[in-house]
Amino acid sequence: MTWGRDTEQMDAADQLAEFVQAGGNLIDTATSYGEGAAESLLGSLVGPGAVAAREDLVICTKSGTRRRGGGWVVDASRGNLMNCLDASLRRLGTDHVDLWLVQSPDSNTPLDETLSALSLAVSSGRARYVGLSNHPAWLMATAAARLGHLPGLAASENEYSLLAREVESETIPACRALGVGLLAWSPLGRGVLTGKYRHSMPADSRAASAHLAGFVQPYLTNRAAAIVDAVVAAADGLSLAPLDVALAWVRSQPGVASAIVGARTAPQLRAALRQTDLVLPAAIVQALCEVSAPRR
Repeated sequence: MTWGRDTEQMDAADQLAEFVQAGGNLIDTATSYGEGAAESLLGSLVGPGAVAAREDLVICTKSGTRRRGGGWVVDASRGNLMNCLDASLRRLGTDHVDLWLVQSPDSNTPLDETLSALSLAVSSGRARYVGLSNHPAWLMATAAARLGHLPGLAASENEYSLLAREVESETIPACRALGVGLLAWSPLGRGVLTGKYRHSMPADSRAASAHLAGFVQPYLTNRAAAIVDAVVAAADGLSLAPLDVALAWVRSQPGVASAIVGARTAPQLRAALRQTDLVLPAAIVQALCEVSAPRR
């Protein structure tokens, strides 16, 4: 998400090299990230003689927004979706993406029109699989029914962490019933679950950034602080970092196919890769579930 804006080419190359070496393959980006700069930067690092071979990666990108009046608006019309996808392919330097997602629900576009773009992307070879991002469960279920088995929905990308568990009520059950993999974005609670904001606001953090402060602010609350304290206590008891515990909790939840971390630097990514096989004790999982139980 920060590539091409806060993360420059050298740092991005270091991240990709470490990620691939660790056995990772899923790279998640979007048309809107850095206004296309994230995709362009990724494209420059993939291919013959580059940091990573194209066949070693599962590239996911998202479309369905466009610039208007100096800001971004949701537009999941067939025309905009296909224009975005073609532009993404040019920036990424590839003839297809492995997974293409509609980034947000669009109440101004008929659902069938949006779904026709997903079908066209698969039938034309531009995308191998398709899915939705940030869509409510009822809309995902409706889309799955109308798409049928070809091309079908492969994934749903939604925010999910100990600070954001709303997807448990309907989205995750729907994913499991439909055979859709959940991609959990911001599994570290927009960085808050690392504990970095417990006592101060680091000058180089997203909460101190002019363009990302509003992204972090909703989780700088007393309720969130209590959950972070519980994560820190669990980490101390297991001789781990809070990040390790927060990621392991998300990965342990039913239906989660992958936890997507938005590392800005190679050391941040390295920390996220440190405990990929960690399985938390059942008592710790239960305690964290209780302290973070969402308010219905």
